[in-house]
Amino acid sequence: MADLHNKKQEREGKETVEFFKDLDKEALNIESFLEKNSKKLTIGFGILIVAVLGWFGYQQFILEPQNEEATKSYLAAQKNLADGKEDLALGGKSVANPGFLGTYNDFSSTKAGKLSAYNAGLIEFKKGNYQKAYDLLDNFSSDNKILVALKYGAMADCLSNLNKSDDALTLADKASSVSDDPYTSYYFTKKAGMLALALKKNADAKKYFSAIDEKYQDYDNGQSDAFIEMTKYY
Repeated sequence: MADLHNKKQEREGKETVEFFKDLDKEALNIESFLEKNSKKLTIGFGILIVAVLGWFGYQQFILEPQNEEATKSYLAAQKNLADGKEDLALGGKSVANPGFLGTYNDFSSTKAGKLSAYNAGLIEFKKGNYQKAYDLLDNFSSDNKILVALKYGAMADCLSNLNKSDDALTLADKASSVSDDPYTSYYFTKKAGMLALALKKNADAKKYFSAIDEKYQDYDNGQSDAFIEMTKYY
């Protein structure tokens, strides 16, 4: 049983690595970084909706449904999302189309309902409704620590766009430590370091990039050395 659990965690970690590799290309561009302020440093977590949440949602919430009606409602909203119909996916305006908002409001105690709050939050993020997005994401909880890390990372992006960069850094730090998955921890440690650097908190930034240099060299390709050097001058 333990071996099966470990294999599942390993598979989930690999899925996360493959997804985040594409996101790293911009984040690791140092010249581009220097031209950005702390608000623009955030990576739009709205793009996580289909790629990551679709996969995790199927694995954790559809294969193990707690509530048949909640699952059906979630799946209908997910189909609209996959078809690019974000307003319909968000829903919440009619009984005929509850969408993610309606599913969360009606079934908030179920896993599908909680995931619906997460998806609704990310859609609101894409729409630029950062406070609504933050509040919805804050209502999500899960035993899956990778999903929890993504939640805190997305909430950090919301706060950064609300010009609350210090609070955003706190959540990015939380995202970096909540999961045992090494790539997820690396990714959000780097994110926290970049936010700290943008806030001129160079000592904190050096701490994050030094942690990357010590623990996550396999993922970083030596970029942490350049960022550590930047903490001396930026």
